[in-house]
Amino acid sequence: MKKLRRTILWIVLLFFGSTILSVFIYKWVPVYVTPLMVIRHFEQKDENRETRWKHQWVPLDEISEDLPIAVIGSEDQMFVKHNGFDFKAIKQAREEARQGKRERGASTISQQTAKNVFLWNGHSWIRKGLEAYFTVLIELVWGKDRIMEVYLNSIEMGDGIYGAEAVAQAHFNRSAAELTRSQCALIAATLPNPLRFSSQSPSPYMYKRRRQILRQMNYIEHLWKERHELDEQSAR
Repeated sequence: MKKLRRTILWIVLLFFGSTILSVFIYKWVPVYVTPLMVIRHFEQKDENRETRWKHQWVPLDEISEDLPIAVIGSEDQMFVKHNGFDFKAIKQAREEARQGKRERGASTISQQTAKNVFLWNGHSWIRKGLEAYFTVLIELVWGKDRIMEVYLNSIEMGDGIYGAEAVAQAHFNRSAAELTRSQCALIAATLPNPLRFSSQSPSPYMYKRRRQILRQMNYIEHLWKERHELDEQSAR
């Protein structure tokens, strides 16, 4: 029993040590590869499809300032205010599920970033628990600016397309810095399901979502810019 306890202790210490270290490393080091990118690559090979893996890391200040505002409007309107979890949205999603309504996600941008960088897709309690753990860590260590920077560089934005620079070049023939406000809203409109919706060939529904997101951006813009300026000042 003593040997078993010692082994368990070492496993626990190794887990926390390695995960905390990786979070600190990614506070400064670009995230060039995520588990989802690898998974999608092998899915394409298994399905005998052309393998696509378009990804190019760029700093946040080389991405259109409208894109963070657009994804906040589309995915997580409380991003600048919460500490990683939107408990009101989680409660509402559970209530709608009990009423038999269409299931919808309540994951914040922080949770999605934690999942994209450190974990795999799935709905098991173990994965959800690890997602919550990494979400707390990146909120404490990274801050909102870094979370947004990693999110915009790692999120899936099309078939084999990951991040703002890749989708800007593939779908709009320009850099992420040159994206217009309308294009940013269109990209954000695809994020619930970027394999189903395309910012390159949008459907009427996508144009409707773009209009909704553009309206939301008008209310969110000052909140994000204030938070971004505070983060920049504290980093100096």
